[in-house]
Amino acid sequence: MSGNHNQNQMNGLDASIGRIVSVTGSKAIVLLDGAGELRARSPDGRPEMGTLLAVETSRTTVLAIVSALSVPVPSQRDGDSEVWIAELGLVGELTSAGEGKPPKFNRGVTAYPALGDRVRLALRTELEATFCGDSGAMVRVGSIRQDSTIPAMVRVDELLGKHFAILGTTGTGKSCTTALILRSIVEKNPNAHIVLLDPHNEYATAFSDWAEVISPRNMQLPYWLLTFEEIQEVLVGDGDRKAEVEILQEVIPIAKARYNSGRSTEPAKLRRGLSDASRYTVDTPVPYRISDLLLLIDERLGKLENRKDLAPYRLLKHRIETISQDGRYAFMFGSLTVYDGMTQVLGRIFRVPVNSKPITILELTGIPSEVVNVVVSVLCRMTFDFALWSEGQVPVTLVCEEAHRYVPANSTLGFEPCKRAIAKIAKEGRKYGASLCIVTQRPAEIDPTILSQCNTVFALRMSNDRDQEIVASAVADTGAGLLEFLPSLGQREAIAFGDGMALPVRIKFDELPKRALPKSSSANFSERWQKSLGDEGFLDQIVERWRASGIPANGDGGHHLAMMADALGLHGTPHPASPEIHQAIPDAGPASYKIPMPPTPYSSPSPTSSPRTSAPLPRREVPPPLASANAPGAPQSSKPTGSGEALRSLRERLTRPVG
Repeated sequence: MSGNHNQNQMNGLDASIGRIVSVTGSKAIVLLDGAGELRARSPDGRPEMGTLLAVETSRTTVLAIVSALSVPVPSQRDGDSEVWIAELGLVGELTSAGEGKPPKFNRGVTAYPALGDRVRLALRTELEATFCGDSGAMVRVGSIRQDSTIPAMVRVDELLGKHFAILGTTGTGKSCTTALILRSIVEKNPNAHIVLLDPHNEYATAFSDWAEVISPRNMQLPYWLLTFEEIQEVLVGDGDRKAEVEILQEVIPIAKARYNSGRSTEPAKLRRGLSDASRYTVDTPVPYRISDLLLLIDERLGKLENRKDLAPYRLLKHRIETISQDGRYAFMFGSLTVYDGMTQVLGRIFRVPVNSKPITILELTGIPSEVVNVVVSVLCRMTFDFALWSEGQVPVTLVCEEAHRYVPANSTLGFEPCKRAIAKIAKEGRKYGASLCIVTQRPAEIDPTILSQCNTVFALRMSNDRDQEIVASAVADTGAGLLEFLPSLGQREAIAFGDGMALPVRIKFDELPKRALPKSSSANFSERWQKSLGDEGFLDQIVERWRASGIPANGDGGHHLAMMADALGLHGTPHPASPEIHQAIPDAGPASYKIPMPPTPYSSPSPTSSPRTSAPLPRREVPPPLASANAPGAPQSSKPTGSGEALRSLRERLTRPVG
């Protein structure tokens, strides 16, 4: 290090730019050389905001970041002498690693520079040693502004283990940044486990080869996986309806006990023991039947004599029947049978085994707005619990897009269980292998406690003063000067700081190939407004798609079967891994029917996970013939379904009499 400096001096190329005139704690002030001498240098040889400088000491080379530049007393005329000052933040030091080895970078300073010590721009070898370090544990995301030939590397373990955030105004490239960072990590770690909450359905194109895309059409999130607070939000909604809440709280444990006491594969002694409802709480994640809930409510309704007490029971029963028959909730209530598929649900969401798809993209568009926060709550809570009960053997990263929706700073907004679930990952997830990535364009509207747990931050362009203040509060004093750039950052530029980065630094992200770009581009108004769409058929298609989103399941058998076909993986021909379980549905007709169950690629069938046929449900009308998949307004699948043939094949399998 000092040898390079001495070599420069011998060659008459003294790279120093000034001398130390003040040292206070983690800061120093440099009196820069004459203005004329600095002006004569090339732009790359002058200090700028964020430039990394070096100061030689007896044992180490101290590194410092330029945090401010000033001229205390400007001259009145050109050519007059001036005093130029640079304020530095001391951030780390380089120590010799032995003959022939690159120097080693360490944060913090053990040997402070002395008054009069010369200051120079950091050399390329020093920049590489600082920002690249151990490349085996790092991934590239871009290049540093000071020298575009030096890669900007991210420490994966520190980035994920201590959480990170991607912040920036709308249109600055948050989605591309998220995709770039995740792709860089997955390329080097092909057996990763990443869950990405995608509220705008924009990431499927960015990870077409690496992601399992789960949408409302093929999602399987059984209602019995919900905690009581979550199922209460779905079935009751208003927390002030205490009578209905108390009824639900009473009947759910009994319904769980009824289901589990009737499992024919269990010993009789065990079945008798399970009949005790006290073995189950309202939050125990075991199956129960909606039909049992309705029967239990009817039993209690029949015992009441006071007509004033009937209303809560009738309202709750009506709400349960309405929700369970609503096609928009089919991903939660649409299963034809109730069976213990928790293993399959966990395996699919958390990619166990990975099967060459380390990322799960959960598309939230299409989920009823009333329960989006409930779905996010379930996924976040399951992420933490999965990491906890797997004892850290399967580390999971949860990427939360539009995080201000789920953990708002305003305590009166949002869904409290969802906020608690995300906060739990932020506060305790590191111990168990659950990490969190927060992505938002509104840092000022997100819970500051959650944001403060993100030890690495990528701050893209921001113009809002309040947002800048929030980011500034998370930056150490040594890197605070870089935040002055926030309003003027260009596309693909960011200020990166925290444990995942060697030092606070301004970086330019690499450009993603077109095939890996998220589908997040803004509408091109000037192009679209050049021509008129006068075709009435276009409006008909819009109306059909609009209305199809709210058609009940018993009114659109085609939509319901299409969703099941996606979930079962039936695309034109029966899936070889889909076992057919013969079940009798009393209200389905005079004969017994074959019900194909979802495939179980993640575990072999076990006696304790055999499906159960639900109790008699109200008779449904026979669904109308399936519409063509290409008909206007037909629900669009996220995967090819082999046109209408796959759905007709599925219908035949669902309605084929046994024997």
